Formats: sequence, C-alpha cells, structure tokens
Amino acid sequence: MRSKLILIVFLNVIAVHSQQYKVDTSYTIKSTFTKLIKKYPFITIPEIKPNPEVKESFDLVYNQEQDRILHFDAFINTKKKKNPAVILIHGGGWRSGNKSQMQFIGKEIAAKGYSCFSIEYRLSLEAKYPTGVIDVKNAIKFIKDNVIKFNVDPNKIAVLGCSSGGQMASLIGTTNNNSLFEDPSFKSKSSSKVNAIIDVDGVLAFKHPESSEGDMAAFWLGGKSDEIPENWKNASALSHTDKNTPPVLYICSSIPRFHAGRDDMIKILNENKIYNEVQTFPDSPHSFWFYEPWFGQTISYSVRFLDKIFK
Repeated sequence: MRSKLILIVFLNVIAVHSQQYKVDTSYTIKSTFTKLIKKYPFITIPEIKPNPEVKESFDLVYNQEQDRILHFDAFINTKKKKNPAVILIHGGGWRSGNKSQMQFIGKEIAAKGYSCFSIEYRLSLEAKYPTGVIDVKNAIKFIKDNVIKFNVDPNKIAVLGCSSGGQMASLIGTTNNNSLFEDPSFKSKSSSKVNAIIDVDGVLAFKHPESSEGDMAAFWLGGKSDEIPENWKNASALSHTDKNTPPVLYICSSIPRFHAGRDDMIKILNENKIYNEVQTFPDSPHSFWFYEPWFGQTISYSVRFLDKIFK
C-alpha cells in the first residue's frame, strides 16, 4: 500500500512538473455555442461520421524542449500515398483554445483527399509572440520530414486557421523563408514553406484603420502598439505580402473588424496576379465555422479552393 502511494505521488509530481504554465479554457465550442444560440437559435453543432478512408491519430509529438512536449493530431486520407496537406491552427485570441477544436474541419477536409494536421502551439499565457508561430512552422517541417508516414506531397502544403489562428495562418504564409520566424535549433531537413493560405476570420493587420485589436493582442505581442510598434507591424500579414505570397482564400463573418487589412492585402495580391478569393457569410457571428449552417459551407469553400490550387 505504501509503495502504491509513493508511486501515485511520484506520478503527480511528474504531471505537475511537465506543465509549468497556465491554461485558459474559456474558449470552447460548447461555451461559444451557449452564447451564440441566444441570437442564432437555429445553429447546431455538426455531427461528423467516421470515414473508413480517413486514418485518425492523436497527440503525435513533433517537438520537445526540455519538459515541454508539443503535439498534433492527424487525419489522413489513405486512398493515395501523396496528398496535399492542410495545417490547421485553432483560434482563441492567442490565449485560449486547443487543437481538438479543429478535429471536425480536419476530418471533413481529409475525407476529400487530403492529409490534415491540427497543431498544438504555445499560447500567450505560456509564451509570447512569435513563439506560437515558430511552433507551427516547426510542425510543418516535421510533417515534411515524414511525408511517407503521413501521405503528404511536400510541395502542396496549405495552412488554414480560424480567428487568431487565421491571423497566424496568414502570417505563416506570407513569411516563407523569413528568418525572423524560423527556429535554427529545430533539427530538420525541410523548409516551413507553405503553398496556400486559408484565413477564416483572422485579422491581416493589427494597427490599421479597420482594426480594433486591444488587450488580447497586446498581451500576446508583448505590449501595446505605442510601446512595441515593431511587433504590431511584423505580426501583421499585410506587412509581408508581396509577389512571393501564395494564393489566399478569405472566409469571413459579417463583422468588419476581423477583416482588418484584407482589402489592402488583396490589392497587393492582384497587382502581382496572385489568385485570391473572398467568401462572406451574411449576418454571421465570429466562430461561425464551428456550427451549422456555416460549417458545411466553410468546408465546401475550403475544398473547392484547395482543389483549384493543388489538383
């Protein structure tokens, strides 16, 4: 009995030691549903049926720094050996949310002939900008290093993010080969380059006439815009958009502040003849992608865009 107690205490110490950071669990699919259903009584959480062609794997490790292990979930269409890949980035104001919130999207896109990966990254209570962005880029490198295992074509990589994850997806896609967002200590033979961006209601510019980003952004970026303006600029995808930016799909709610910088970014894309597309859901809330009647259409827009770029 004594030895069993010692073992339990030992395991508890390991668990506490392995998570020396706070976790904000305020942003969930259920809690957001409870808020939104008051204004949108017709919404439902989608039911996703298992697909025999999609292999699901959870909590795969892509990086470990001392006691901190970072994971991802994989949803892989097994019909072909080389699928285009979709890197999925959850939202939550850079502070909350987790990779499980992208499972529905991952499963549905994978069923259409893709390999999808929902990435865990360090949030603002644990690490400030640009750590989370670099985490996702490291995950991309890891997946490219293991293309055979994950049925991935390394030259067909898309990044899809929702809300703050959409902001990160756009930043990742516009900073291919930018050393500011690369981790030289991460051992990999691959690059973090991506070939397409899907931004689901994520801002493109933090300091912009259309933007109203405040405390959440400042907490992640390490200070307010007048305190650390270089971070507010460098964290904005608009600042990096140029002739090398890959094709972009914007899927938008009806709330203008989540599109800050989008039209300016589109102007640059058009000047450089880079394909881009905007799809907007009228009278829709932020976090629309979690719920029907918008979830299914979000998948349709995404797959149609991915098929156009990659197939």
